[in-house]
Amino acid sequence: MHTNSIIELNKTAYQQNIDFLKKTFGKKVILSSVVKGNAYGHGIAEFVRMAFDCGVKHFSVFDVEEAKLVKAQLQNQATIMVMGLVNEEDMEWVIDNEVEFFVFDKTRLTKAIKTAKKIHTKARIHIELETGMHRTGFEKKELNPIITLLKREREHVIFKGLCTHYAGAESIANYYRVDKQIKRFEEMYQLFSTQGIPPEIKHSACSAASMMFPETRMDLVRIGIMQYGLWPSPEVFVNYLNSKKSKIDPLQRVITWKSKIMNIKTVNSGEFIGYGTIFLAERKMTIAVIPIGYSHGYSRSLSNQGRVLINGQRCIVVGSVNMNMMTIDVTDVVNIQKEDEVVLIGNQNDLSISVASFSDFSNQLNYELLTRISKTIPRKIIE
Repeated sequence: MHTNSIIELNKTAYQQNIDFLKKTFGKKVILSSVVKGNAYGHGIAEFVRMAFDCGVKHFSVFDVEEAKLVKAQLQNQATIMVMGLVNEEDMEWVIDNEVEFFVFDKTRLTKAIKTAKKIHTKARIHIELETGMHRTGFEKKELNPIITLLKREREHVIFKGLCTHYAGAESIANYYRVDKQIKRFEEMYQLFSTQGIPPEIKHSACSAASMMFPETRMDLVRIGIMQYGLWPSPEVFVNYLNSKKSKIDPLQRVITWKSKIMNIKTVNSGEFIGYGTIFLAERKMTIAVIPIGYSHGYSRSLSNQGRVLINGQRCIVVGSVNMNMMTIDVTDVVNIQKEDEVVLIGNQNDLSISVASFSDFSNQLNYELLTRISKTIPRKIIE
């Protein structure tokens, strides 16, 4: 059991986020909680139980492994949708357990039909369209034989959804590219409808698209980062604030990451701290050693610039982030002691460490840092 740190999931904060999102999207739009990447580092097992208790009944995952983790927690109480990998050997389990899944090539579709016939259970599929992301999905020129196949195999396939994914809706720089995708998706949707085989639902929006392009909300939104209390990018946040009189962030961060001081020592002026020569003490310093490093998901790129909270003060990481440890400058912290609480993400007194506050390297840091947090760290739901 990992005892170096703990992650707390705030149920009250999550409920507030879900209430805000549902109010924004309206009652008719299904909210699918995206829990790929170990629920963005929050921990699938704990997170989906909390989300279900907060009224979420639809979950999106990347692969079958993640689908099985959700299934183990919720059994048949929620809809599970696989957006990515389904290996051939997993197809029977997916169909037999009524797990929905994206289909983006003919090979997967024929395999799904063959398996459905074998086990006498309909495959629940979402046809993914290529509208400009250039990753996965059917091109428009490929659709006629797919439509013919779906018509012929109605007894073995439930055409649950038609979907696509946008290429960077979080940035206004991608506006025209995303706008073209929206138009292409609608054209391709009409092709299915005029052929007499419309899907039960159509969906295309992630967190960013759902806020920047309201027309993409359609029948279902696939919400990842925002349900966790974080914005896809500063642009999406500013765009939202500009549309409101009240300039208050409606989202609350769900995750808190805490550890404790493992050791304290004094370093004289002129000495280097840690590996190599990347930090030189220019005064006599007090250093706290924290048993967290890059093996736990605290990136080496935060060497010499990460921040933590100790005794109500913001303290800087000095020297290299090691595999299992990092050193913190606590020279100016009063009454510092071993076992004192260290907040890596979260609040302490009136101060806060947000995920984005680690640095301005990239808008993707929210996603990257969260998904790299070690699965071995225990997660605990708090009210």
